[in-house]
Amino acid sequence: MAALGATCFLILKPFVPILTWGVVIAAAGYPGYRKMCNVLGGREKLAAVLCTLVLLSVVVLPAVLLAGTLTQGAQALAAHMEKGDLKLPPPPEKVQTWPIVGKPVYKLWVDASDNLGEILSKVTPMVQQRVPALLSAGAQVGLTLLQFIVSILLAGFVLINSRSTADLARQVFWRIFGEKGPEFEALTASTVRSVTNGILGVALIQSVLASVGFLVVGLPGAGLWSLLFFIAAVLQLGVVVLVPAVLYAFTITSTTAAVIFMVWCIFVGLIDNILKPLLLGRGSQVPTLVIFLGVIGGFVSMGIIGLFVGAIILSVGYKLFLAWLEDGNPDRIRTSEG
Repeated sequence: MAALGATCFLILKPFVPILTWGVVIAAAGYPGYRKMCNVLGGREKLAAVLCTLVLLSVVVLPAVLLAGTLTQGAQALAAHMEKGDLKLPPPPEKVQTWPIVGKPVYKLWVDASDNLGEILSKVTPMVQQRVPALLSAGAQVGLTLLQFIVSILLAGFVLINSRSTADLARQVFWRIFGEKGPEFEALTASTVRSVTNGILGVALIQSVLASVGFLVVGLPGAGLWSLLFFIAAVLQLGVVVLVPAVLYAFTITSTTAAVIFMVWCIFVGLIDNILKPLLLGRGSQVPTLVIFLGVIGGFVSMGIIGLFVGAIILSVGYKLFLAWLEDGNPDRIRTSEG
């Protein structure tokens, strides 16, 4: 039996991130799925299909925007290099007035603007050596997008069969935890939903708002900026992307537009303080360190999809561990839906 179990795990190992993410999506989206069922008069299959289409649009549309932005940027760069007129505009004088980094950045920018050809001649051999790695990274991004799509389709399948999958989950928890199974099952579902909504949901809302700002201010490569911000927001470090975006906006647009963009970025950066308490739930708070370690560890072990799965799995493990410690006093086990 041990050999059979180990063999089954090795066979399923490549699919573990996809299966896990699909189940998490289904668990997090189940309340919305039930509401849609009620609106559609109990037609569960139609509700599952609509939920799947909505989730696919959330993933596919930003991916298309990012791909279009990167393609246009690459084509423009290649055209300028082919014509030999690739130039870097000199920095505005106001760059020198930036606090702390103003003068070093200004000097570096001036040097790059005056000697761009020489810099490119030095960098080109290094870039050529990295081409295979860049192609591999591009293929990895495409594979990750495919994994997300498959996970969403799997989540739709789980929602369609939600009654049977719920029975299976109940049996598994009963088998592992005995009489405490129903309590731990409720705790797990609550944690999955609250962390998914409170961490990934808030990061997605912030990313949409930030993307609007990037597009309106005319930031080059807005799709890439949005992707970087989303990853940073999941890591609870969205400001790391907003600060350079604001600084760059001051160099490419008018001072008035840049100030308005800065105010917008401050709003985007602070809105999580309002959304997180609402979406995480009072009974499902998870320390930021647990989220951070889950995101980093998930990325290292599972790749890009682990950025999202890791935080949820570690949060569930953390809450179950606390519940296990409090097992002597069942009333303290928090099972609220938040």
